Amino acid sequence: MSSYREVAAQIAAQIRAGRWSPGERLPTHRALAAECGIAVATATRVFTELQRLGLAVGEPGRGTFVRDRSIRLVPAEYGPGPDTVSADLSVTQPMSPRRAELLRGALRDLAGAGDLDALLRQQPPGGRPRDREVAAAFLAQRGIDADPDRIFLTGGVQHGLDLIVRSVLAPGDVVAVDALTYPGFKMLAQAHRVELAPVPVSPTGPDLAALAELCRRRRVRAVYSMPTLHNPLGWVLDDAAREHLVAIARTHDLLLIEDASYAFLAAPAPAPLVSRAPERTYWLSSLSKSVAAGLRFGMLVAPPSGRNVLKYAVRVAMASPPGLVAAVATRWLADGTVTALEAASRRAAEQQQRVLRGELAGLDVIAHPRSYFAWLSVDPLQRMDRVAAELSRRGVRVSTADIFATTAHVPHGLRIAVGSPAPADLPDALAAVRSAIDAVPLG
Repeated sequence: MSSYREVAAQIAAQIRAGRWSPGERLPTHRALAAECGIAVATATRVFTELQRLGLAVGEPGRGTFVRDRSIRLVPAEYGPGPDTVSADLSVTQPMSPRRAELLRGALRDLAGAGDLDALLRQQPPGGRPRDREVAAAFLAQRGIDADPDRIFLTGGVQHGLDLIVRSVLAPGDVVAVDALTYPGFKMLAQAHRVELAPVPVSPTGPDLAALAELCRRRRVRAVYSMPTLHNPLGWVLDDAAREHLVAIARTHDLLLIEDASYAFLAAPAPAPLVSRAPERTYWLSSLSKSVAAGLRFGMLVAPPSGRNVLKYAVRVAMASPPGLVAAVATRWLADGTVTALEAASRRAAEQQQRVLRGELAGLDVIAHPRSYFAWLSVDPLQRMDRVAAELSRRGVRVSTADIFATTAHVPHGLRIAVGSPAPADLPDALAAVRSAIDAVPLG
């Protein structure tokens, strides 16, 4: 009788060779047992092994399906990784559970609703009025009072940032950013020939005195900020720092671009910049971090003076979320599903951070207690690239500081994401991080 490993290896080879297509249902446990002459319990172990290898996904009550491996976990900007990955600590993934089950129910509800054809038509630029009203009601619960006409529905934060850059910035404009900041904004600035002026940072926030001095010396057009759970340092600016930042913006007539991608993890938090300076703040967030990376639905709030120019940029791009995506997203915004999934993600992130603090105790780690990631400083004599290379050799991906840095001098650090590994796998992944640091010699 074949062992479960032998049978799993045979099916794995068939999947890799294309014998089974992504999304195709694999045989039932009983059918596989009968076909291979093994016990049903052994067949169960076969499917468990296929899932461990990342080749299959099980759905309770429906069966086991071939996983679509064409969807990489690692965005291209994070660079190539090893062919065999035992742990991916380079990307942030929503920790909200039951998403597939919730989506199945939402699609059933939509199928029973009227005028489905409307979801297949081109949506109005910025979203349908009713959808924007739902978004406005959702944001009002979070202290953001915005007229629906100032809300634009987007395909995510990156899409929203692109619309802002296109509509209110010009080539050669200077935007102040943190010395470590979101890589996606760096890419946009380069693509649109916008100059980024770095502001020194500490574990608790940007050096606002340095920002004020920068604005006195140079003509700065805008500030890009993540005041509520910064990526990658995890800070949450307090009320005093937010008021100081707003005062600098008003003194020097700066636009504020407030990226709230991870703000839900820090709830409750101080009031956002957009509620303190609505006349000059572009606020944006999405469901990609709180619900699902593939649910490309974002919300952008424009200041009253920027509404019309942003409308033009949206019309030029004919940009709005697909009707089906918007229908699912706004349904979940309205019925409390998003709020519940955000709470579940906070609880899961808090648990993962506790594991991280235990496994990396004694190392120089900066992290918010409910963040999807942590910042690990590396001794310059070891060099972060050598540590990352050692981890890659062991099948572990991490993100290095050069991805986030906006300064010529790049600090030696790694961002460690805790959301991708399963809770049971995280301790081993973090143990590999500690072991790699110990293995790389100084000098």
